[in-house]
Amino acid sequence: MRRCWLLSVLALVMVFIAPSGAMAQSGPTEPLSIFSSNGKTHAFQVEIARTAQEQARGLMHRESLAPDAGMLFVHTSESRQSMWMKNTLIPLDMLFIRRDGRISRIHERAVPGSLESISSRGRVLAVLELRGGTVARLGIKTGDRVEHAAFQR
Repeated sequence: MRRCWLLSVLALVMVFIAPSGAMAQSGPTEPLSIFSSNGKTHAFQVEIARTAQEQARGLMHRESLAPDAGMLFVHTSESRQSMWMKNTLIPLDMLFIRRDGRISRIHERAVPGSLESISSRGRVLAVLELRGGTVARLGIKTGDRVEHAAFQR
C-alpha cells in the first residue's frame, strides 16, 4: 500500500516537473545576421517568438545558450517594448530593433532572475536576445543593421 502511494506521489510530481523541462527546450531556428559598423558580419541562428505565449516564455529556464544562438521577439507593429529576466537563468544582451533593421538600443548583460523592467526607450519592431557578453565580444553597436525576414529595407 505504501509503495503504491509513493508511486502515485512520484507520478504527480513528474506531471508538474515535465512542463518546466519542456520549456527549456529550444525550437526551430532561422538565420539572422548583424552587419556591424566595424565592417564585420555576424551570423546567428535564432528562435522566433511571435505569439504572446512564445514571447512570455522567451528564454526562461534555459541553462545555456550557444555563442551563435538567440531569440528574436517579433511584434506586429512598432511600439515601446519592455523586457525582464524573471525565471531566466543566464545573462542576456538585449538588442532593440526598429522596423528598418537598425539597432536603436542595447542593454548588455541583463541580470538573471531580475524583475527590473528593461525598456526599448522608443518604438521598435523586435527585440533580439543573445548570450550575455556577445555584444562586447563582437563589437556590436547602436545603429548596426540586423538582417532577417522580419525587417523591411
